[in-house]
Amino acid sequence: MPSDDLFAPAQVFARVRQRLSLDGGGASVDLGDHRFDSSIAPPALAARARAAAVLVGLVAYNEEVRVLLTKRASTLKDHSGQIAFPGGKIEPTDKTPIAAALREAYEEIGLEARHVEPIGTLDPYLTGTGFKVVPVIAKVEPPFHLHINLHEVEDAFEVPFSFLMNEANHELHTREWEGRMRQFFAMPYGERHIWGATAGILRNLYERLYTTGHKD
Repeated sequence: MPSDDLFAPAQVFARVRQRLSLDGGGASVDLGDHRFDSSIAPPALAARARAAAVLVGLVAYNEEVRVLLTKRASTLKDHSGQIAFPGGKIEPTDKTPIAAALREAYEEIGLEARHVEPIGTLDPYLTGTGFKVVPVIAKVEPPFHLHINLHEVEDAFEVPFSFLMNEANHELHTREWEGRMRQFFAMPYGERHIWGATAGILRNLYERLYTTGHKD
């Protein structure tokens, strides 16, 4: 488990800048829902997956870093009521995944790009529902005011970065889905049930930043 001093804001952003880059999201298909489900074939899934991007916003308060998350509207057809990062499909008008993530964050929660500094990207995350998601890791400078688009998002909230980057809070859950048992990460935080692709992306970020497999 990382020590508390690694979670001081200056240390967090120094580490993110050291270990990530804006061209760091490659073509790897090693990360995604297939990690715990051998019935999902990564190359085949990647070939037909729709491109998407999400904004992993690290809010830089003086005393701590917090991660900006949303709860999707219960009226949505897909993934209704789930905890997610701001984001969505990459449109033809989006020049880059970073542009898509910034656009979606503004459309969903009214987060203005002037408060956001993209720092790096993770390798794409393949979801079992057919998306190839590029996580854009960004520093978000407060104060900022959000304007929630209630057609897409029910709520926006923050979770301490130190909680999400603590491996002790990373649980492996099992659930039956479409006739087979699936394993996935979950990071319950109070009444917030963070799981699935969102928790998987956070787990990948933890592994990039805080495991010994990556050099300091």
